Amino acid sequence: MLRLIKTSVDQKEQILAFLEEWYERDERIVPTSVDRETTDFEAYVNTLRQKELRENIEEGWVPSTTYWLTDGEELLGAANIRHELNESLLKIGGHVGYGVKPSARGRGFATIQLQLALEKVKELGIERALITCNRTNIASRQVILNNGGIADTPYTEEDGTVVERFWIDLKG
Repeated sequence: MLRLIKTSVDQKEQILAFLEEWYERDERIVPTSVDRETTDFEAYVNTLRQKELRENIEEGWVPSTTYWLTDGEELLGAANIRHELNESLLKIGGHVGYGVKPSARGRGFATIQLQLALEKVKELGIERALITCNRTNIASRQVILNNGGIADTPYTEEDGTVVERFWIDLKG
C-alpha cells in the first residue's frame, strides 16, 4: 500500500539512495525541496521539518511540508506541499511540487502520489489547489489531469518556458 510519510532520520539510507539515483542520471531533483546537502543528515531532516513552521520561514517563502511516497520498502517519490500561495507560486509551483525517482516512473506512482498529496492539502483547509508543470512535461500534465485538474491561463517565464497551471477542487 502506497502512503506519504514525513521526513525522519530513520530514512537516511533510503533518502540517500533516492537522491543518488537522480544524481546518477544528471537530472534536476523534483521537488527541489529535497535536493539539499546531506552530509549532516540530522541537519537535513531538521531543515525540511522546520519549513513547516511559519516562524522559521524566510521572507518571500511560505510554510511547506515534505512527504515521501513509500510502498513500505523504498522511497518512490517526494512531494512538497505549500501551505499557502504567494505571488510567485501563483505563477510557478502552486500548492504541490512532486517527483517520482527515475526507476519508479511509468507505473502510475505519480498519479497516486498527487492524489495522496491533495488529501494533505485538503487537511490544511485549502479548498482549491493549484498544480503547475512545464508545457513540455506531458507526463506531469497527464498526472494533473488524472487528478481532476482544470486548465487555467498558462504563465510564460522570461526565458520563454510556458508553465501550465491547473486548479483542482478539493471541496467535494
